[in-house]
Amino acid sequence: MTNAMPFPGTGLDAFFKARGIAIVGASGDINKIGGRPVHLLRKYGYAEPIYPVNPKGGEIQGLSVYTSVLDLPTTPDMAVLAVPAAATAAALRDCVARGVKAVIVLSSGFAEAGEEGAALQQKLVEIARAGGVRLMGPNCLGTISVIDGAIGSFSIVLEENMPAKGNVGIVSQSGNIGSYLVQKVTQRQLGVSRFIATGNEADVDVADGIAALAEDEHTRVILCCMETCRSAARLIDALAVARAKGKPVIVLKIGATERGQAAAASHTGALAGSDAVIDAVFRRHGALRVHSIEDLLDVGHATSQLMPGRLPAGNRLTLVAASGGFGIMMADAASRIGFTLPELSESTKAMIRDTVPTAGTENPVDASAQMSSRPDILFKMLSALMEEANTDATLLFLSLSLNNARLRKIYVEALTKIRASYPERLLVIAAAGPADAVAEIRMLGIPVFPSIDSAMSGMDGLVRLHGQCSAPHTAAAPIAAEPLDPAAFRNEYNAKQALLCSGVEVLPETVVTSAEEAAEKAQAFGFPVVLKIVSADIPHKTEIGGVMLNLAHADAVRAAYAEIMAAAAEKAPAATIDGVLVTPMAGKGVELIMGISRDPVFGPVAMVGIGGIYAEVLQDVQVQTAPLSENEALAMIRSLRMFPVLDGARGMPLADVQAAAKTLARLSEFAIRHADKVAEVDLNPVLVREQGQGVVALDALLIPVSPSA
Repeated sequence: MTNAMPFPGTGLDAFFKARGIAIVGASGDINKIGGRPVHLLRKYGYAEPIYPVNPKGGEIQGLSVYTSVLDLPTTPDMAVLAVPAAATAAALRDCVARGVKAVIVLSSGFAEAGEEGAALQQKLVEIARAGGVRLMGPNCLGTISVIDGAIGSFSIVLEENMPAKGNVGIVSQSGNIGSYLVQKVTQRQLGVSRFIATGNEADVDVADGIAALAEDEHTRVILCCMETCRSAARLIDALAVARAKGKPVIVLKIGATERGQAAAASHTGALAGSDAVIDAVFRRHGALRVHSIEDLLDVGHATSQLMPGRLPAGNRLTLVAASGGFGIMMADAASRIGFTLPELSESTKAMIRDTVPTAGTENPVDASAQMSSRPDILFKMLSALMEEANTDATLLFLSLSLNNARLRKIYVEALTKIRASYPERLLVIAAAGPADAVAEIRMLGIPVFPSIDSAMSGMDGLVRLHGQCSAPHTAAAPIAAEPLDPAAFRNEYNAKQALLCSGVEVLPETVVTSAEEAAEKAQAFGFPVVLKIVSADIPHKTEIGGVMLNLAHADAVRAAYAEIMAAAAEKAPAATIDGVLVTPMAGKGVELIMGISRDPVFGPVAMVGIGGIYAEVLQDVQVQTAPLSENEALAMIRSLRMFPVLDGARGMPLADVQAAAKTLARLSEFAIRHADKVAEVDLNPVLVREQGQGVVALDALLIPVSPSA
C-alpha cells in the first residue's frame, strides 16, 4: 500500500453508498454517540446490513451485537467508530483487517486536545494509509447520504426528519455549522444530496468533500463552510474537478485572519493578508466566496434551482412589481448591491403598453394590479420582458399574491407557459407564500426568494459565479528553480540588479561612499538626481530621513549626502551602512506598489496596489498566487479602486498599464524561481509612465526565507 495522499474525492463513495455499516462502540441508549447512528439508520429505513459492535455482545435496539468487527458475517463498506480515543487505533486496525473501505471516527480527544491527542491522530492516519482505508474525522459529525439513506452521524438535524432528497451537497469542517446549513436548506424547501462534516481532517478533508460532491450525479451545487485550508494543491485540484463538472462551489470561509502579518518586514507583507489570498484563490479557480450563512443560502438557493448554463451573463436587471412603491424598494436594493437597471427598448415598452395600458414602462416596471387579473395578461407582460435584449435577468415581486388561491392559479399558469416559451431566459421571483405554492413555482426551474433583499443577494452571487466560471484559469507552465546570489538581500542596489535580470526595469544608479563621489556620479547621470541611504538594516528609508529628492547641482548633492549620513547615525545608530545610492530623478507617472509575500498554505503571492508613502493607508490592493500571466496581472491592476487614475481620469494621460502588467507577471515568475530563498519582495514605488513609455521600479527590498521556515 502507498502512504501518498489520494487524489481529492477518491474513495468517498463508500461513505455515501455503503453496502453495510458497522457501528463500533454501539449502545442501546439512543442519546449516546454510539447509540444514535444505530437508531437513525433503523428509523430512516437503511436497507443494507446494520452491524452493532460491542465487546459485551447481546442485543442492541433489536439487533444482534457482534463482539468484534472481525466476527461480522459480511464485510461492511463503512464503519462508524464511537469508542474512546485510546481504543480507536485498535478498532481501526480491525476494520483494516476485515476489509472495510471507509471509517468515520466520531470520537474526540485527538489533535484538538493537545500533543498526546495529536500523536494518537497521527497513528490513525498511518494505519488507514497503510490499509488503504479512507478515514473521516476524528472529532467529526460524519456523513449523511440522503439519497441512499446511509448515515454515519449523530447529528441532531436528523432528530425529527430526514432532509428531503435534492441536489444541494454540503461539506463543512464544522459539524454544527454543517448541521445548521442542512436545517436551513430544508426550511427553504430545498433538498439535500449528501452531507459531510470533516472534523479534524486527519485524512478526508474539505477538498475531498468538494471533489466527491462534484463527481456525484445527484449534486448540482456545493455549499462549503471552511475554517482553514490544509493543502493548497488539494483544494485547487478539487475546485478544478468542480469547474470541469459544471458544479458551482459556494464557500463560507470563516476565521478570517491576519496570520503572519505581524512579522512582515515589507509593505507587501503588511498588505497581502492570508484572508485576501484565499479570496484570490477562490476567484481564480471558480469558487464563489460569501461572508455570511444568509448569503451562502441565498446563492445556493438560486443556483440549485437553475438549469445548467443559465447563469446571468452580466449585472443588468429588469424589475417588475404590481405597484410603484415596491418597484422603488427593489430599485434601492438593486443599487445597493451594484446592479444596473437599463432602460427598456421602445419595442418592449410598446408591448407592455399594449398588454396593460396603465402600466409604467420605465425600469422598474410598474405593471399595476392589472397584470394579475388573467393568466394571458401576465404571460404577455412577462413575454415582453423575456424578449428584451438589454437585460440579463428579470426579477418579479409578487408581494402577497401566492396566499390568494385565485391569484396563485393565475401566476402558476402564466409562469408555466413562460418557462416553456423562454427556457433560456433567467426569471427570478421574490414572494413569500405557502410552502406548496413556492415549491410549485420552483419545480418550473424558477428560483423563488422570500424577500427582495434575499433575491438581490442570490442574484448577485449568480452574476459573480458566471464571471468566475466563464474564464477558467489555465495553469502556468512549471518554472524551474534557479540559484540567487546572497548579495541580493544586502541592499536596495543589489536587489534591483537581481530583479533586473528577471525583466523588472530599474533606473541607472550607483552606490557611493563619499560626498565628493556622489557629486561626481550625479554630474555623470545629469541633474536632477536622488540620493538614498543604502543599508539592509533600514528597510523604510524615508522614515529616518534617508531619501533626498530633486537635487539640482553638485553642492546640493554634497549637502544631501552629509545630511543623510547624519540622519542614519542619529536614528539608526546600529545599522550597517553600505553607502548612498545616486540615481536620476524618474520624472512623472503614477506610483504603484508591487510585491511578493509568502502565504503559509499557498506559497508565493503577488500583490499590486496604489503605491508611495500612503500604500498602507489606502489599502487599495489586489493579490493572487504566483505565477501570474500578463492577462491576470492586467486584470488585477484594472480591479484597483483607483485604476481610473491610470486610465486617464480628469484629463490625466493614459498610463502604460500593459507594461505594468508585464512587470508584475515577471515579478511573480521571479518569486517562483527563487521560492526557496525569497520570502518577500517589495517594490515601492513602481513608477508607471505614460502609455508606451514603460515602468520603472524606484525602490526594491528583498527579504530572505527564515532558516526556520
